Amino acid sequence: MDFAELKLGPMNEWRQETPGTEGWARTARASDPNKYFVVSCDNHVNEPFNFFEGRIDDRYKDRLPRLTKDEEGNEWLHVEGRSPSLVKPAKSKTDHLQPREKYESWEVLVPYTSRMEQLEEMKTASGRTVEQRLEHAKMDGVDAEIVFPQKGGMGFSTRDSEFSLAMTRAWNRWVLDYFGAQFGKINPVALITSALVDEAVKEVQWAAKNGFKAVQLPNKPIYGPTIKGELAYNSPAFEPLWAAIADANLTATFHVSSGEDPRTADGYGGAIINYVTHSMLTPWDPLVKVVTSGVIARHPKLRFVTVESGVGIIVWMLEQMDHAYKAHHMWVRPVIPELPSTYYRSNCAATLMDEPAGLKNAIDFGLEDNILWSTDYPHHEGSFPFSAQAIERTMGFMTDKQRAKVLGLNGARMFNLDVSSLQQK
Repeated sequence: MDFAELKLGPMNEWRQETPGTEGWARTARASDPNKYFVVSCDNHVNEPFNFFEGRIDDRYKDRLPRLTKDEEGNEWLHVEGRSPSLVKPAKSKTDHLQPREKYESWEVLVPYTSRMEQLEEMKTASGRTVEQRLEHAKMDGVDAEIVFPQKGGMGFSTRDSEFSLAMTRAWNRWVLDYFGAQFGKINPVALITSALVDEAVKEVQWAAKNGFKAVQLPNKPIYGPTIKGELAYNSPAFEPLWAAIADANLTATFHVSSGEDPRTADGYGGAIINYVTHSMLTPWDPLVKVVTSGVIARHPKLRFVTVESGVGIIVWMLEQMDHAYKAHHMWVRPVIPELPSTYYRSNCAATLMDEPAGLKNAIDFGLEDNILWSTDYPHHEGSFPFSAQAIERTMGFMTDKQRAKVLGLNGARMFNLDVSSLQQK
């Protein structure tokens, strides 16, 4: 679909809102000859379900993620470690919908697929070819992207680490075949099953040898709810992995919705509950672990990025870590040489989308070097194809230098991207 043909319905008109760019020396608009260098540090693949074929042992064939259709026509996604989730309700059936509240309109009593506007339909169909990604990025003003899995992330959704390793390795080899010729402009992460430390080290070394810029670790090494005494990222067992990532000069990332089932809330408010508390908050636990347990103090070349969880929580998190470091000094071990916030400022970053209040709070706190912008292409919560408007709504208070950092220069530094070769001419 051509952008010029796109008609926004009433639920998406807000995406075009902008206060304008008066006083800006340059913009993020693709048509601007002096456009900012822009890196989206959180985009996603729209991979087919058959990417496992030929890349995973046949003994796992019956355990792989799969779609089924019930007798009423509803389509369900089955993933080991998660309860089945409804991905496409039958258009003629509404018995899976909860009753209408008095304050709701009658239109809620249809399957959500029928409530999608043209923009949502376009997003669902986007990112399915390399050529389409490149075209959409150019039109949206994006010079380079860091790419995370969609279906591939289900490789983390099992407590069987050997099975997880087989799935993540299969995704890594598929994504290398699929995007390898475009590395630099399109930069997928390599998935690392961290619980098997020796194998994880081998996969990190393989990723570095094959041109990857970053790795994604699950937010919990062992999938599922936290169990006291279970392997966690503050364990010395991970020292070989941290050393391997540092030696390879790769960036370690923690992305939302990994480590445990992100869809555990059913019924009323479930979509928002799962998004905010079971998905968005999950990367902060491993980040706090690696900062406070001395991982960065021991491996000062390591870089960590939390992805899609926003920036509004960072100021609170840094203040609380520093407060506990000082107020609980008699219990704290190891006593890292600097305040926890010092290690965050020097070695960590977080991605954001349309988050004006959180961004202002972070910038006012002096974190302009720790914020990375993203479109979350092609997901519905992301800004594509109106990223320029989202940037203008969000970054009007910033200086030109601050915008340049957040929009692209910080991303280039954190992910080792060559600005001069990637910037659109």
